[in-house]
Order: sequence, then C-alpha cells, then structure tokens
Amino acid sequence: MRLLLCAAVAALLVAVPAGADDFTPEPGFKTLLNGKDLTGWKTKGKPGESLDGKTDAYKGRFKVSNEGTLVIDPAVKGDVRIETAQEFGKETTIRFDFRPGEGCNNDLFLLGSKFDINPKMLKMVKVGEWNTMDITAAGGTTTFKINGETARTDKAKGEKSTFEIRAEFGPMEVRRLRAKTGG
Repeated sequence: MRLLLCAAVAALLVAVPAGADDFTPEPGFKTLLNGKDLTGWKTKGKPGESLDGKTDAYKGRFKVSNEGTLVIDPAVKGDVRIETAQEFGKETTIRFDFRPGEGCNNDLFLLGSKFDINPKMLKMVKVGEWNTMDITAAGGTTTFKINGETARTDKAKGEKSTFEIRAEFGPMEVRRLRAKTGG
C-alpha cells in the first residue's frame, strides 16, 4: 500500500506543469523576458527609453508580475508600445505563450508586419487560457501561428526590425518569450 501511495504521489509530481522559473528554452533559443524585469526592452519612440532594471513601463500599462509574466493592464489607459533592444533579421523565430482576457485586442510587430491578437477574429485563440504563438520569418515571409494553426502570412518588409508589443485594448499576459535567429 505504501509503495502504491508513493507511486501515485510521484505520478502527480511529474504531471504538474513547470512554473515560469523552471522553463528552459529549446536549443538555439534565447529568452527575451527574464521574468524579473524589462531588461532588454525599451519604450517605442525616438529616442526610446531603456527599460533595463525596471519592472513596469508607461505607469504600469506593461508590468512584470510576481509570477514572471509580462502583463498588459487595461486599467492603465494608453495606446503604447514596448520593443526589444535587439533587432531581428529575416531568419528569425519568436515563440511565446499568451493569455488574453475578455476584450483583448493587442498587437505584435515584426519586420513591418502588424498582427492583431483579437480572439473575436481568431477562432483558434482561447480566452482566459494559455495559447502558443510562433512567429517565423524565413525566405522573405513572416508566418504567425497560434496553437499550431497558421493565422496569417505576410511578406517581410525591411531587412531588420525590433519585436514590438502594443497595448491597445484589454488584458493580456505573456510568458516564456524567446527568440532564435539564423537559419
């Protein structure tokens, strides 16, 4: 009986998903959010303000939560963007999980492509649940996939750009944001 109980407890421990701190990116990927602050990011504008060491931007419109996620807080008003300090070329993959709340309509920008995260228009997005996003730039094309399903494909515009997140409407959280450059 004791052996059976130990086996059941061990099975439960294995089934518990890893927290944000336990996440390890796939080989070749580097994290873009460290889970503690906004180091490696800046406000969008000329010149953009470095967010290194800061836990929020635009008076809390973007903030890093205690769980290590990037939160877009709709209680703080403003149509604003943050962007990576790093630029990405035409051979890049950006991957992350996102959890949209009711009324979410926030945007992503890469290589001249704008992508709306609007669950009302994207049937594969689950509101209130973690969804996966893969953005792949290859061969002059940028492909946006959500939960493994292609949502949109665009021609890349320009050789390089930062990756931007725009807080427009509604709540959204982002975790496990990472990028891989090169072929």
